[in-house]
Amino acid sequence: MFDLDGTLLDSVPDLAAATDAMLMQMGREPAGVARVRDWVGNGSLVLVRRALANSIEHAEVDVVEAAATHQKFLEIYADCHALSRVYPGVVECLDWLRGKGIALGLVTNKPCRFIAPLLAEHGLADYFQWLLGGDSLPQQKPDPAPLQWMLVRAGVTAQQALFVGDSRSDVLAARAAGVPCVAVSYGYNHGRPVAAENPLLVLDDLRQLVDSLRGLG
Repeated sequence: MFDLDGTLLDSVPDLAAATDAMLMQMGREPAGVARVRDWVGNGSLVLVRRALANSIEHAEVDVVEAAATHQKFLEIYADCHALSRVYPGVVECLDWLRGKGIALGLVTNKPCRFIAPLLAEHGLADYFQWLLGGDSLPQQKPDPAPLQWMLVRAGVTAQQALFVGDSRSDVLAARAAGVPCVAVSYGYNHGRPVAAENPLLVLDDLRQLVDSLRGLG
């Protein structure tokens, strides 16, 4: 199982462009790529709340304002996909796993409506048997429910699976589900090294995952 943003796809440039366009429509200053990079990872509504608060802490943001602004963000982001890029090593890793007959699933907090188009635009659509977005279930990562849903669909136990992500939410979801978790160092983790979350392994490139699995025979 793989996360999407920050793991397979560098989507922050597009998320930042949409966030800045939303803020400027409201007469506010743009946030910029660096700040948005620290805000992503908990779904688009939380990203919007953080943008409205201009801070990763967003508890004081009005619920009604956030909901209305979130809809505006989704409309803008629907046309903001040109800057996202697949990370180096991703295609090679997915090719190898598929070649070994390993079933693959995608577990992301990104809204469902954007997942399939993004995968298709970046040549990743044919790899995944199951796609689960942040609004597919009542819960989203770091709740373990999305990973547990995948385990049931795949017909495997937690110890027969592996989750690859880039953030605290990913590591916590995997830990709660009892699934081994590998993290990539290059993603988004609110400005904190993902190694601090104590995943099973930290990778700088997904081709290292292939090397590790080959080593297991």
